[in-house]
Amino acid sequence: MKPNATLAKALMLSVAVAALPASVSAFSAVEATTQDKFAPLFAVYQRVKADYVEPVEDEKLVEGAIAGMLGSLDPHSAYLDAKDFDSLMTQTEGEYGGLGLQVTTEQDAVKVIAPFKDTPADRAGVKPGDYITHLDGKLIIGQPLDESVKMMKGTPGTNITLSIIREGRDKPFDVTITREIIDLKPVTWEVKDNVGIITVSSFSDDTGRDVASAIKGIESELGGKPNGIVIDLRSNPGGLLGEAVRMSDVFLDKGVIVSQKGRRPRESATYSARKGDLAAGIPVIVLIDAGSASASEIVAGALQDHHRAIVMGEQSFGKGSVQSVLPLTQTTGLRLTTARYYTPSGKSVQEGGIKPDIRVPQLSDPDYKTRPRFREVDLSRHLANEKGLDDAKLMQDDKDDPRFAMTQDELKAKGIEDFQLWYAIETLNRGKPVPTRTAAKGK
Repeated sequence: MKPNATLAKALMLSVAVAALPASVSAFSAVEATTQDKFAPLFAVYQRVKADYVEPVEDEKLVEGAIAGMLGSLDPHSAYLDAKDFDSLMTQTEGEYGGLGLQVTTEQDAVKVIAPFKDTPADRAGVKPGDYITHLDGKLIIGQPLDESVKMMKGTPGTNITLSIIREGRDKPFDVTITREIIDLKPVTWEVKDNVGIITVSSFSDDTGRDVASAIKGIESELGGKPNGIVIDLRSNPGGLLGEAVRMSDVFLDKGVIVSQKGRRPRESATYSARKGDLAAGIPVIVLIDAGSASASEIVAGALQDHHRAIVMGEQSFGKGSVQSVLPLTQTTGLRLTTARYYTPSGKSVQEGGIKPDIRVPQLSDPDYKTRPRFREVDLSRHLANEKGLDDAKLMQDDKDDPRFAMTQDELKAKGIEDFQLWYAIETLNRGKPVPTRTAAKGK
């Protein structure tokens, strides 16, 4: 695979739209006044080269200047050096021994965006918003993120201990996890109680095609149409824009799926559905949570705006920006925010996210009330919603809803391990939202 193509495909936390060539000759067109503004940069470079305690290679200073420049923008724009490029290739092209975590940095600490479903980290109970402070007893605060990620990867079958700080808990705690081969399948499906469940963990190549195949597989197993389909997008950090469009098109017969607007005409576009609902009108529920971001929000927003699906769960992450990869060399490039995207109704989900039609708490998570939700609005330097904070106001995740009052003991007695999924299946089988036992008594 060509390096630049790999870069464009590997944006697992962003919506990628294009790989655009960078123009080196642009510097020749810089006006004299602009050149003057770069004078402090060159002055600092000269002083560092002359007076720093140790000799410094030019490449290191240049890369540091680029990284600092992009670091002053939004949190999704970044310089991709050779290490970053290699890491993205590993995520996209091959299997690796690891934990199955999506992480970022915040104030020099490693923060969990979300664990991938059914991976060692997920089964060990690592939660979105957790801070990882030590790996096998070694402090990693202030350490470059790629080094921390490299430490978490390793030979399958080996153990690593994560020291975690979680808001709502008085003390840090350790979790020991056994590494496994992380072979992420973007689309999986199963049938429960005559309902098809399609889980989409990321948007990579062929996600739309695989979702269409999943519908056929569900119908084949049942020997007919299911009572409904649950599309599980929880903890899905996003991926390729084209695959979000293709997946939405599986369920839509017409209309706009998503539009994007940038400073330049080439970065503005509208994507519409083709005729033909491959799901043939089967009722659909989309499950989202605070870890559903980017491409996940495109799908949820499109099906919600077209009244093709009921959206359930928690408010989504709120990443409404588009990243493009601009190659610099064969092994380096820029990931640059170039546009905002909008749902069919013209709403930007930046900061505010997708609000579910029915907010369903994850009662089967004992920490669901106290665990903080980590979203785009919590990131430093995030883009503001163009319509202001009122439009992006977050819902109250911890607000009690009398429909959902089951205790942990009641959940266990009913064998409910995933309350949100259980409630979605019950809703599709009954044809309308259902009360829980306690709410049915009027308590």
